[in-house]
Amino acid sequence: MGKGIIDTNSTPQARLQTVPLGAVRMAENGFWGPLRRGNVERGLNKLHDLLEENGHMDNFRRLAGKKVGRRGPLFTDSDLYKWIEAVGYVLQFEKDAELQARTDAVIADIAAVQEEDGYLNTYFIEERKAERYQHLEYSHEMYCAGHLMQGAVAYHRATGNDTLLQVACKFADHLAREFGPGKREITDGHPEVELALVELYRETGEKRYLDLAGFFLSKPQSSMNLPPIAQRETLVGHAVRSAYICAAGADWVLETGDQAMQANLENLWRDLLGGKIYVTGGVGARYEGEAFGEPYELPNARAYAETCAQNGHFMWAFRMLLLTGKCEFAEVMEWILYNGLRSGVSLGGDEYFYMNPLSYDGGEKFSATGHRVPPPQRSTWHGCTCCPPNVQRLLASLPGYMLATDDKGIYVNLYDECEAEVKVGGGSVRVTMRTQYPWQDTVRIDVDPETERSFALRLRIPQWARGAAAMINGRDAVPAQPGEYLTIERTWRLGDNVTLHLPMAIDALVSHPRVSENRGAVALRRGPVVYCVEGVDNPEADVADLQVAIEDGDLGGEWEARYDASLLGGVTVLQGPGFAGDALEDTPLYTALPEVDAGCRTVMITAVPYYAWANRGASKMRVWLGTVEAAG
Repeated sequence: MGKGIIDTNSTPQARLQTVPLGAVRMAENGFWGPLRRGNVERGLNKLHDLLEENGHMDNFRRLAGKKVGRRGPLFTDSDLYKWIEAVGYVLQFEKDAELQARTDAVIADIAAVQEEDGYLNTYFIEERKAERYQHLEYSHEMYCAGHLMQGAVAYHRATGNDTLLQVACKFADHLAREFGPGKREITDGHPEVELALVELYRETGEKRYLDLAGFFLSKPQSSMNLPPIAQRETLVGHAVRSAYICAAGADWVLETGDQAMQANLENLWRDLLGGKIYVTGGVGARYEGEAFGEPYELPNARAYAETCAQNGHFMWAFRMLLLTGKCEFAEVMEWILYNGLRSGVSLGGDEYFYMNPLSYDGGEKFSATGHRVPPPQRSTWHGCTCCPPNVQRLLASLPGYMLATDDKGIYVNLYDECEAEVKVGGGSVRVTMRTQYPWQDTVRIDVDPETERSFALRLRIPQWARGAAAMINGRDAVPAQPGEYLTIERTWRLGDNVTLHLPMAIDALVSHPRVSENRGAVALRRGPVVYCVEGVDNPEADVADLQVAIEDGDLGGEWEARYDASLLGGVTVLQGPGFAGDALEDTPLYTALPEVDAGCRTVMITAVPYYAWANRGASKMRVWLGTVEAAG
């Protein structure tokens, strides 16, 4: 059945073990099934054609004399490597001879042009050859190398073809000769090679790759003169780069038990959750530098929230889960997955957002630095193509995040319709999930060991699931505490099942008072899904003027959740009474408080999942809604 998304089979500090990707089969009728199918049938094949059309493959072929002229930014090699990684994950689940043949041809073109010393990059050649490793603050040389290594490992695990793995090892050997104590004592401005070297070490057993990762982790980040990650006090700078170096730090701790590194990663995690993550799970507040802002600096219309940043923080959270076994990390994985990351790809799985704002009021906008921000529209291609293959590799590898194990049993981290074969205590257990989560609040889990066996089944209970409970074989109710794994330890027999009830109230969320833009506003959430209002669903008023009533600290009026199979691929819609300002166009910009006469009229508000907005064309949108106090 292969290996997990990261291989923890010999990882000494892992509290939890990954489940092999091929061990989990996600059903076509679950929440993620249609998107994952679109990712394979449309997304991967279309991106291959676009990479070809835009010269990414030709950049390699020209080094063999087959083409002339290089196209694209200096980091384009990484886009192709990420695409190969995504293919590697897909092929661990299903055979696809055509896709494999396409990928083999790409790999052959890559391998053919690697230099004798192991160096491989299509930008720093010919007249730029003398610049190698001279501009690591922006050159992305080792960033590209890292994605090469990850693509090579994934493809080797899927097919057994070691052509690209040999290329990756040869490049890693080159880096080990060039960098280290007494050699070049600097690292790439864009972290990535660090976590890739750890995984390459796991695949090959070559400890020099782990040692090199540790060396790079001990160095300042050259792009912003930031201290090493184990010494960094707060999350600052480029959000994607920060996520990758934090994920690499967690990989390092998993292999070495570095307690100082772990303690600082946990401090940085608290910094993230304490004031630098959007209610949608988006990360990165500023266009300038694609960066974090100050604590509580979370603008809505100008939110950057790059899709790659959500991907990176999901990766970091997963590694922290494996390291600690703590439910909070799986909670954030789900938060990011269903909202900020899911919004980055269209319903069909072949168009992508680069940025993920939380409001859009129509027309073109300008960022704080003067950059033009076009109307939000997902696209099949971006001039900087980092986000599409990042989404593709995560969707392809998603089954590897659903479950984990330890020496005492099975952890269920995420819920969706799926079936898995899991090894527990030397024996096999079939775990089958039946659910329409996140639209319905019930998950049935069939637990079928090949022979009668005692072990623990641990089910993640989300923080929002107040009143959660489980029934074993239709009886034996077990109380569940939100924010923890519910542990059911017993002797399991063929035919046993657990029915988990996760109540999904419609919650009105408020921001910390220091998030000034959201004062007096609420965001709607049901289960793991954050909602927004779009103009297309609310023709009675401009979405900027919509307000909800608050009564005794909760939503006033009768709000209902209604599943609509015909809307946006099938979603649960929230509907309830609200208010809209009357004749606001005639209201002065500033008035004395006693003179305020804000006439309101009653309207019916319809909210849809945030991830699904802009799938019906550009439309005004808001996540945060104003509030009025309901009359007592």
